[in-house]
Amino acid sequence: LRDSVYIKSDIFEVVYSEKLQQPKFVKYTVQCPTGAASRSGMDFYICDSIVTSDAKDYVNNPYDKGHMAPAADFNCDKENLKQSFSYLNCTLQHEKLNRGTWRLLEVHERELAKTNTVSVQIRMNYSKNSKVLSTGATVPDSFTKIITYGNKKEKYFFKNEEPKSSDYNNYKVK
Repeated sequence: LRDSVYIKSDIFEVVYSEKLQQPKFVKYTVQCPTGAASRSGMDFYICDSIVTSDAKDYVNNPYDKGHMAPAADFNCDKENLKQSFSYLNCTLQHEKLNRGTWRLLEVHERELAKTNTVSVQIRMNYSKNSKVLSTGATVPDSFTKIITYGNKKEKYFFKNEEPKSSDYNNYKVK
C-alpha cells in the first residue's frame, strides 16, 4: 500500500494514503458559493485504482463521512457535485465537528467566495497514537485548515472530537 498518492480531479487536489485509507492533504478553490444543484440520491463512491475507506468504516462509530472539499462549494451542477462524493475527498470526522463548527466554517468560506477567490488547504494530522478502526481505516487526530482570499489568510486547528464551541473563530490560529 502506498503512503502518499497525489491525485488532481476537476474540483480538488488530494494526497491520499492507502496505508491510512484516508486523505493526508486536500486543496481546492470554492467554485459555487451560491449553487443549488441537488445532492439527492448521491453517496460516496470508491476509486478503482486507489485503496480508500468505504462505507463499512463509518458504521457504529461517532465519525461522519466528512467532505474535505465540501459538496456545497461545488453544487453549481450535478457533475461537480458528484465529484465531491469520492472517498478520496472523505475523512473520518467526528459527527459533532462535521455537523457543527466545521460546517459553519464552510458557510464562512462560501460567504467570502461571493466577493473573493477563496482557496482552501486542509491537512489531516496523524500520529503513532492515531486510532485505527477494525475495518482498517485510521482516524485523523486533528485538522488544520487554511483559507486564503485576496491578500488575507485564516488558519484554523480542530481536534477530531466534539467541539467545545460552535464559534469557529475560537479555533483560529495566529
